[in-house]
Amino acid sequence: MAGFHVMADARGMHVQPTVRRITSADLWDALRLGADDFWAKPSHYVFLCLIYPIVGLILTQWSSGSNAIQLIYPLMSGFALVGPFAAIGLYEISRRRELGMNTDWRHALDVRRSPALPAIAVIGITLLALFLLWLYTAQAIYTGLFGDQPPASIGAFIREVLTTSKGWTLILLGNAAGFVFAVVVLATTVIAFPLLLDRDVGVVSAIETSARAVMANPLQMALWGLIVAVLLVLGSIPLFAGLAVVMPILGHATWHLYRRVVEPERAQQIRRPM
Repeated sequence: MAGFHVMADARGMHVQPTVRRITSADLWDALRLGADDFWAKPSHYVFLCLIYPIVGLILTQWSSGSNAIQLIYPLMSGFALVGPFAAIGLYEISRRRELGMNTDWRHALDVRRSPALPAIAVIGITLLALFLLWLYTAQAIYTGLFGDQPPASIGAFIREVLTTSKGWTLILLGNAAGFVFAVVVLATTVIAFPLLLDRDVGVVSAIETSARAVMANPLQMALWGLIVAVLLVLGSIPLFAGLAVVMPILGHATWHLYRRVVEPERAQQIRRPM
């Protein structure tokens, strides 16, 4: 397993790819190109795209059937936390299309052959841990306000949330906590997975480059986060069915955003030992 490396690249070096400044026009262009990738051969994505609405419905059914109605909204919003990892096969399709390679949907599974797979897995597990921590935090906020008693029904829960002071406090505290989780994920993974697919730079460099991209483009990245959040909400409303289109378009668009934010590998970049 000489090629097994996680924190640094294959040579044990910490790479610092050059980060560009972008404009809001780059965001809309990335979305346009993401939509182009999706509509080029949308039938190829049925296998991947149906995963999201199906999982969403399963999670909603689980939360309703296990007296966890209060977790339906956190589960829905939690898609934004695991989305960067869930869309990794779509980044691969966009990468292959950019290079003029075969973009059959089966190649989305070629990620398993990437030399950066260990690093990808580490960041993916981290996102899953953040997702679970978010659910725990949301449950803790609910319990602190309403106690251990679960809601009697969805209707009763909605009425209590919208018509009582405790309900409005739940909305404010829950969204504030969710905002913190979303900012952490955006700042550390906005372009981490596309970067790892493109170059085997290791976990540290991928996360650091994402953070530098956000610091170099704070307003643009904030707008990107808002765009992602709004589209995910719109895609979740009709029984999660819209996610079958929203998620792949966002996944493809994230690849193109990466291409605009990070200089190509041939550009000068800093390497230093870990």
